[in-house]
Amino acid sequence: MPADTAPVIVTGWGRTAPTAARPIRPRTYEEAVAAVRGCGARGAVPRGLGRAYGDAAQNAGGAVLDMTGLDRVHAIDADGGTVLCDAGVSLHRLMEVLLPLGWFVPVTPGTRYVTVGGAIGADIHGKNHHVSGSFSRHVLSLELLTADGEIRTVSSGTPLFDATAGGMGLTGVILTATIRLLPVETSLMSVDTERATDLDDLMARLTADDHRYRYSVAWIDLLARGAATGRAVLTRGDHAPLDALPARARRAPLDFRTPQFPAAPALFPEGLLSRTTVGLFNELWYRKAPRARTGQLQRISTFFHPLDGVPHWNRVYGRGGFVQYQFVVGHGREDALRRIVRRISEHRCPSFLAVLKRFGEADPGWLSFPVPGWTLALDIPAALPGLGGFLDELDEEVAAAGGRVYLAKDSRMRPELLAAMYPRLDDFRALRAELDPRAVFTSDLSRRLAL
Repeated sequence: MPADTAPVIVTGWGRTAPTAARPIRPRTYEEAVAAVRGCGARGAVPRGLGRAYGDAAQNAGGAVLDMTGLDRVHAIDADGGTVLCDAGVSLHRLMEVLLPLGWFVPVTPGTRYVTVGGAIGADIHGKNHHVSGSFSRHVLSLELLTADGEIRTVSSGTPLFDATAGGMGLTGVILTATIRLLPVETSLMSVDTERATDLDDLMARLTADDHRYRYSVAWIDLLARGAATGRAVLTRGDHAPLDALPARARRAPLDFRTPQFPAAPALFPEGLLSRTTVGLFNELWYRKAPRARTGQLQRISTFFHPLDGVPHWNRVYGRGGFVQYQFVVGHGREDALRRIVRRISEHRCPSFLAVLKRFGEADPGWLSFPVPGWTLALDIPAALPGLGGFLDELDEEVAAAGGRVYLAKDSRMRPELLAAMYPRLDDFRALRAELDPRAVFTSDLSRRLAL
């Protein structure tokens, strides 16, 4: 680890609000301890592969701890289904190692290029939250480097664990984690696809049948209006059993292949993702989807991580970057969801990456995002005129409905709404003040929202 490094410009995956920070990349636990103890007055924040969309892993004027140098898989219990690994290990690497043994990660988001530490710090969720909850629910214990330079073993169910799960790296640096895994027979998915004509049709289908599937997600057309408002393509499935594979595929049923396409160009034409072009894409995407298809076999990478096949896909939004906005409202607040979808449609937000899912039981993390209900996520070009004020209005509507915005994707929310969205916020602040009175662990996000 270099004794001193020059500041570099750091952004989230949305490529908005860049700030300069000093990068430090520890390769041993001892170097991590030294980095925390010597990080300086502006503190430090741990960072993985940079897939948080907003400013959660930025630290203007301070240090950013690049944890990807700590990337060892220490032990796999192939009988009991657990893995002990460093926090800098990516979910992609875990899949490479675990799938040949018949195990899969318990939860994966829309990209496999996130680290285990980031998965816990953001308490990521996937298409299976209605069945399996978020990532931290499957973490048995972790080792946490705290602000005093000490390494603590933290078990699931303790206050420090619940503050760390979803705590956005502000309780300390996760060094290792022990994770409970999911058994699978193959590396293929059995997938059902159907079209929903509007938002009410989509919600009815999800409510009626989600219990039959481990994984469920809907792409939703947020530019459709009138009777087609909220029309969607619903995709659900589970890991394919061995006997569902054709004879040829049974020769290597756990083969994990991840096709790659050319990277998005560094200089993407500005304004390409306009309302017109995205509207055309959405129309084609909806029309090409089958009205109803069952049992299609897909690769894991195709079902879970289609965008990972295009390196640097975030460049398609141009230099201005994009905002990913994700919120959840509870069951019984479907009217709020309908109003918000109508408002987004009427505002003509050019979003071609928009998904709706149902969440199951809330997770124990004090700042964990999921609560039982409906979550909508959408990408919007940051340069869209009037976007800031429009999203502020949506924040207020979400908060009034008892919902919340996902901190791992946020880059612009006002701090006064945070307490209404996260009832355990005061507990989090109190524990953090006790554990880290000098605010050694800090970030652009924590300063902006007074976390």
